Amino acid sequence: MPAAPAAPSAPAAPSGAVPRQAVQPARERIWAPDGPLDLGLVLGPLRRGPGDPTFRAMPDGSVWRASRTPLGPGTLRVFARGGQVCGQAWGPGAEWLLERLPELLGAADDPSAFEPRHRLLALTRHRRPGLRLTRTGLVLESLIPSILEQKVTTAEAYASWRVLVRKYGEPAPGPAPGRMCVMPAPRTWALIPSWEWHRANVDYKRASAVLRAVRVAARLEEAVRMPPAAARERLELVSGIGPWTSAETVQRSHGAADAVTVGDLHLPGIVGFALAGNRGADDAEMLRLLEPYAGQRHRAVRLILLSGRVPPRRAPRMPKGDIGRL
Repeated sequence: MPAAPAAPSAPAAPSGAVPRQAVQPARERIWAPDGPLDLGLVLGPLRRGPGDPTFRAMPDGSVWRASRTPLGPGTLRVFARGGQVCGQAWGPGAEWLLERLPELLGAADDPSAFEPRHRLLALTRHRRPGLRLTRTGLVLESLIPSILEQKVTTAEAYASWRVLVRKYGEPAPGPAPGRMCVMPAPRTWALIPSWEWHRANVDYKRASAVLRAVRVAARLEEAVRMPPAAARERLELVSGIGPWTSAETVQRSHGAADAVTVGDLHLPGIVGFALAGNRGADDAEMLRLLEPYAGQRHRAVRLILLSGRVPPRRAPRMPKGDIGRL
């Protein structure tokens, strides 16, 4: 087995700053996927905007993630070399992250189960052979940002996520680049004052949904051991979590190949336009068009989005709101 490249050294602290503690050596794991693998396509859905404090895609092709695992905070660096993937991890959660590295990179996913019945999907799958569906094994880290994305623009939700994670999270272990942070623990989320949610541009409804979720965090994390449909039922027992949010969560936490996002403002029109030239499709029409892909409907949607075939915009973008200014 070839030796992995040495772990990057910690960046120097700026003048006058409190020096960082010495970085412990990285734990490492090398894994060989059984087919093409595109790290950007697989891990891309885990990034909440270009400034996500928990995610970095680097110019050298490596991807960094900061996660709160059942064993504590951990930082993972993943990069591909010569047909293999190397994972380097730091922090109390390092072993947990490395143990689940293959599932994170789609080892539990079966792309061959998908049979394209539309030329667009067949072409896109041919052009994107490295697409696998990630499975993080963590519920809250996908659930909370999905709640923040309810009924607002993605740019607003990403900004709220950045503000809250940077203010209430903790520095990512190891030599993580930039200002990477691990998201707050459930108790920390629960103690965020109401005015700080307001300053982060999160309205009362979304903030309340997050607070209700973190109060039963242990029960929600248990859902990762359930089939996706049962996991969604458990998530939706929490007031403020509906089908849109539960689907967005299990797509990432479970690698759910059939979890379709319904209730989205734009997705039905995109799917309708791509598969039938119908930009006015609603949820019912979207689900009808996706029926031939039962069991693989989320993968079909991913391929549609990757195809670039989207209807031309006919109206201005949804205006951004800023309740923090009120």
